[in-house]
Amino acid sequence: MLLRIHPETPGHRQVQKAVEILQKGGVIIFPTDTVYGLGCDVFNHKAVERVARIKGINLEKANFSFICHSLSQLTDYARHVDNPTFKLMKKHLPGPYTFILQASSNVPRIFRNRKRTIGIRIPENKIILEIVKELGNAVLTTSIHDEDEVLDYTTDPELIYDYYKDLVDAVINGGVGNNVPSTVIDCTGSEPIVIREGIGEVDF
Repeated sequence: MLLRIHPETPGHRQVQKAVEILQKGGVIIFPTDTVYGLGCDVFNHKAVERVARIKGINLEKANFSFICHSLSQLTDYARHVDNPTFKLMKKHLPGPYTFILQASSNVPRIFRNRKRTIGIRIPENKIILEIVKELGNAVLTTSIHDEDEVLDYTTDPELIYDYYKDLVDAVINGGVGNNVPSTVIDCTGSEPIVIREGIGEVDF
């Protein structure tokens, strides 16, 4: 299914349709403020395994992130977020950043890697934020890579649909995406460390 949702004024009916797909264990592709993402409900074990198969990666070694709709959801998935880290996140979110934090006991066991960390994203994109808000919990996300050796990411949702239509339950057309991923900041140590420079400018 190719589901068109307006990027500035997401229609409730279309958002609800995406939510229903997720609630039924479906896998969707959606826009963010960086590249298009592939994801599912973080609490649906089979859907998470399906995302890993689509990406062709070992689930135990996967670096998936959680999309939250606001910082108020942080305590659901991260533990020991100190004041400096919270202030840093508040300054940069919503935005094109992924913050690596210590995972809480609420995070499904399937994501608890040896480091017991989790990536948290709050993208500046109304479509996926509305979907997460309506769903009531985080959505797993991992970037869509292009098979082309020159291009890293496909930005055209129509082309994404052509490639993935038989692999996922829905592709959301929310306009042309970006081709630069998020900036990843590891906040699990004594000082924040940038482990990937992406579209988000580092300012701390």
